Amino acid sequence: MVRMRHLVVLDAPSDLGRRPPAPGTVPGCHKLAGALREQGIVRRLRALEGGVEVPPRHDLGDRREDDGVPNAPALAVYTRRLADRIEHHVRAGDLPVVLGGDCSIQLGAALALRRTGRYGLAALGATAGFRPPGDRERTGAAADAYLALSTGRGRRELTALEGLRPYLRDDDVRLLGLRDAHCDRPEHTRPDGPGGSNGPGGTNGPGSCTATVGDIRERGVDDVVRAAATSLEADVLRGFWVHVDADVLDPSVMPAVRDPEADGLVPDEVAALLAPLVHSPRCAGLTIAGLDPDLDPDGAAGALLADLVAAAFAPL
Repeated sequence: MVRMRHLVVLDAPSDLGRRPPAPGTVPGCHKLAGALREQGIVRRLRALEGGVEVPPRHDLGDRREDDGVPNAPALAVYTRRLADRIEHHVRAGDLPVVLGGDCSIQLGAALALRRTGRYGLAALGATAGFRPPGDRERTGAAADAYLALSTGRGRRELTALEGLRPYLRDDDVRLLGLRDAHCDRPEHTRPDGPGGSNGPGGTNGPGSCTATVGDIRERGVDDVVRAAATSLEADVLRGFWVHVDADVLDPSVMPAVRDPEADGLVPDEVAALLAPLVHSPRCAGLTIAGLDPDLDPDGAAGALLADLVAAAFAPL
């Protein structure tokens, strides 16, 4: 394998961070782990079995739009439990590969790492995950706000677990694959703009926090990922985590997500971003989220995602 550390596949089949697709139903993203296992992901990674962290039940009750983040109490409990598992593997020197679930599972990884020090995050996705928690337009689902919550924005029962707020600092987050159309939309970026200290539009250069699809194609994948990896390997950080939302891919190849975003990356671009990150000796682990197998009747999207994960860990 790519490293002497053991890869450990851990299932986190949580749908707590997503809105029900219809009354009385639950999101299908909790089936992501099963879909990738059907593709032989554990065998293909030559990974150890990490088991399953079973989530609490999704709240199917009548919820008003002003009730705040859905499932917040259950999500707080689950975040701690998932963090316990991830922390155990990180401290043991393993590299956890966590199969979601929705993007709120990243809170568990962020909390686990925060317990041990200061870590960064490379997040591959169509949107930045900074939608304000409690946003009435989208009912404030945690999956849409996982980075807002991780960086200390929102309800304290989710942002200040164990008194460790924030789990991630703004300047330690790198966003890769954000759609260019969202750069000027505050609901898709953090309040001070997608470029952090660089300000809105500050997406170019080795110290920038965001690389949109357009930036990646203008600068080249190699330059973008090299800059991101170098900044995340800085001495001030103990390491970094990688998070992949399936919606980073264009809907033409990845239609099995709840809110597909046009003009995304193609598989070769995602593969070229992902491999150098997970090969870094400072990479602490990986979360995979966002695939909804209910929208993938022939299994093609699940097969593609499994292929990308397996290829990322293949020898360079």
